[in-house]
Amino acid sequence: MAENHPTRSRGLALAVLCAASLMVVLDSSIVAVALPAIQGDLGFTPAGLSWVFTAYLVAFGGLLLLSGRLGDLLGRRRVFLSGLGLFTFASLVAGLSETAGVLVVARFAQGVGGALASAVVLGMIVTMYPEPRARAKAIGVYSFTQAAGASIGLIAGGALTQALNWHWTFYVNLPIGVAALLLAVRVVAPDRGTGLRAGLDVFGAVLVTAAVMLGVYGISASSWSAPAAAGVLLAAFAVRQAKARTPLLPLRLFRTRAVAGANVVMVLMVAGMLGFQFVTALYLQQVLGLDALRTGVAFLPVPLVIAVASLGFADKLAARFGPRAVLLSGLGLVIAGLLLLTRVSDAYFTGVLPPLLLMGLGAGAAIPALMGLAMADVPAADAGVASGLINTTQQVGAAIGTAVLAAVAASRTASLGTLDHREALASGYRLAYGVSAGFLIAAVALGGWVLGRTRPAPAAPEPVVCAAGQA
Repeated sequence: MAENHPTRSRGLALAVLCAASLMVVLDSSIVAVALPAIQGDLGFTPAGLSWVFTAYLVAFGGLLLLSGRLGDLLGRRRVFLSGLGLFTFASLVAGLSETAGVLVVARFAQGVGGALASAVVLGMIVTMYPEPRARAKAIGVYSFTQAAGASIGLIAGGALTQALNWHWTFYVNLPIGVAALLLAVRVVAPDRGTGLRAGLDVFGAVLVTAAVMLGVYGISASSWSAPAAAGVLLAAFAVRQAKARTPLLPLRLFRTRAVAGANVVMVLMVAGMLGFQFVTALYLQQVLGLDALRTGVAFLPVPLVIAVASLGFADKLAARFGPRAVLLSGLGLVIAGLLLLTRVSDAYFTGVLPPLLLMGLGAGAAIPALMGLAMADVPAADAGVASGLINTTQQVGAAIGTAVLAAVAASRTASLGTLDHREALASGYRLAYGVSAGFLIAAVALGGWVLGRTRPAPAAPEPVVCAAGQA
């Protein structure tokens, strides 16, 4: 890239990073509406079919923290390119799969590649954009990929499965992955990590990876003994990090209230919002009777409104009122939408759509603000592990929210077995929306208390050259 166009070079690098991140996020949901077709073609048992989804989540969630630290040690660009290459190749294998076993292994490999690629993206963006206003806008673009990716995945999955076949839910990653790889080599300049000689806590990596994998698996599979074991491993990990000479996750990060508070708020926020998407997909199909394609299209207003908020004015609001105020106001809109859904009618346009629009607007404002708070006080040398940490808490929140809301809805429906089945389902989903609102109310309370006591973010860290010709 020409050195006299630093803004364009940096903007193109941001576009490549966010496109790759969006592709990884899409893959967590694009397969959801294709599961019945996959089961019919490959002969999955009902229990085995869940592994098409769970294998990806377990690998992805379990390796995010380790991937972020590897980015700090080996260079974030190198880790990003390696992960993107693995993810793209695994997508090809998944699309070509003719047996259940091959598909599950390919999905696990996709999760590994996705973790390597996405764990370092936020850290790369923070160092690319040291100026507070430009950083806020860049984080808004990145946050759009995180917030809207699941909804876009449902739309794309429904369209591809119905128009072509389930194989294309994986093949669609190939042109995007190859293009992102070629462009990233050109526009994202190498960065120098601290080197493996700085030390990698291998034992700590094993502990935390096993803990998160067990936790995500147990919650996804409703097996509560696994999360209990995960808790023990996490406690051992915390002890190890306090004593290790070169810890995988420096505990000093949690001395900053913004980092500690933002990660806990992220768990609660994502538990409510991603769990809501899971419940709503079922509501649209089982109560309103929509097919896979129309269910995806019904979610279309959500990413559109998120785009308007996160790309259009979230950074301006944060600059004027502060990220904490924007976060709490945005979460308030999400809560209002969820409470409306607790009384939802059977009509999409008058019952479901208005709350969806309200929630999209709130999420588009809140998520960039929270991402900015999570990274504001992080030293440049720890940007990779901090990025991996906030991505890990997202995955934990998603697993918790989906499992809890699914259990609440199913229990409520079962207790009303004497009613019309459709009405019993609707009642279960309405209760789940109330629980989802509870997660968000807890996030607001915690955010108002913890984040309200944080000091203003310091001046930007030393800039790191991330694209040729960067200012």
